Amino acid sequence: MSRVTAERPIRTSSGFSLLVLALVAGVGAYALVGLGKRGQVPPSIGLYGTVITLGFIGAWLVVRRVARRADPLLLPAAALLSSLGFAVIWRLQPDLAVEQVTWLGVGLVAFVATLMLVRDDRLLDAYTYTIGLVGLVLLLLPIVPGIGRVINGARLWVAIGPLSFQPSEFGKVLVVVFLASYLADKREMLAAGSGRFALPRAKDLGPLLIAWATSLAVLFLEKDLGASLLYFAVFVVMLWLASGRPLYLLMGVVLFVAGAVAGYLILTHVQLRVDYWLHALDPTKVYQLGYGQLAQGQFALASGGMVGTGLGQGSPTLIPYAATDFIFAAIGEELGLLGTAALLLVYLSLIGRSLRVGIERTDAFGTLLATGLTTILAVQTFVIVGGVTRLIPLTGITLPFVSYGGSSLVANFVILALLIRVSAGPWARRAKA
Repeated sequence: MSRVTAERPIRTSSGFSLLVLALVAGVGAYALVGLGKRGQVPPSIGLYGTVITLGFIGAWLVVRRVARRADPLLLPAAALLSSLGFAVIWRLQPDLAVEQVTWLGVGLVAFVATLMLVRDDRLLDAYTYTIGLVGLVLLLLPIVPGIGRVINGARLWVAIGPLSFQPSEFGKVLVVVFLASYLADKREMLAAGSGRFALPRAKDLGPLLIAWATSLAVLFLEKDLGASLLYFAVFVVMLWLASGRPLYLLMGVVLFVAGAVAGYLILTHVQLRVDYWLHALDPTKVYQLGYGQLAQGQFALASGGMVGTGLGQGSPTLIPYAATDFIFAAIGEELGLLGTAALLLVYLSLIGRSLRVGIERTDAFGTLLATGLTTILAVQTFVIVGGVTRLIPLTGITLPFVSYGGSSLVANFVILALLIRVSAGPWARRAKA
């Protein structure tokens, strides 16, 4: 039996204080948006503020009940990010904000359900291949004729009747659970060799090649560079951690570069993404949609300067798809460099504390599960922020907890619940007197 953070003290007051502070900041941002945009506090602040506040306090009470030793920072960080995201989405497109707060409620229900159902994260280790199969089916479900939908050049959506969602958002969570279980079981085999930089045996390369092939399938069949990068990066990081051999990391980088070059040479969609990235400020192209989106994002960040124009005072609505791909640019325009730096510090805190959860576990499954889930959040944040700032070509990945999107928001709350479960350890019921 492994030790699972049993020594961590129960820090109820600090967790609740952080949650209250996060909710005050998030709901306060909503009020400031109304003041800046229309000169008055939004009339709906009572409704939305109550829904968000009660939702997160209810989630905290569940954590207090079934995960008493969980890290106290994780839920407040998510509350701050999602409430701030709601405020910015309402500033950009009020109709989308109504949907976002609805999905936020669904996400919190999924968060509670995950904590209640997964009483001990190690129980997931018993369903390795079932979870892996379901995860793979969800990843590739959009390519099924009749239900798959192409939006903005990527085939990521599934439509079944009136219901439309991205199954890959949930598939990636299941794939991480599968990889944590599989790699924990095979870690000794993967680590075998004469040295840290010795070439692995041919049969040990199978998992790496399978992951590479899966990521290429996502790239070529679904035409989504961002999702392909995410899946492969998560696998390589988890494989490196399980084996302790840097050579796997190096080989992963080589395979990724090879796949990216092949995708660029074959797929027009990828070529356009790279062209947008390289020539976003070309005067002859800047008014075209793809180039204009990146250009308007750059203009917005430049307009924000150090302290921003103020919530509700800028012009972020000029950015195409500002509520999804470019919400970071919208925040940068109205909160400036200081605001975006503060936002990134919240992500850094969330990611850092989540990695600490993995470090505190002494069993391989718990360590790999926490690290894999954290890598999802870290890679998504890096890819979208890097794309908006033109550090890398833009992809369709959303900014965790902040961007508009029901599937991604719900999936992120499931990830958060699993991290809290790993952090707290198994739920031990109180003995009756």
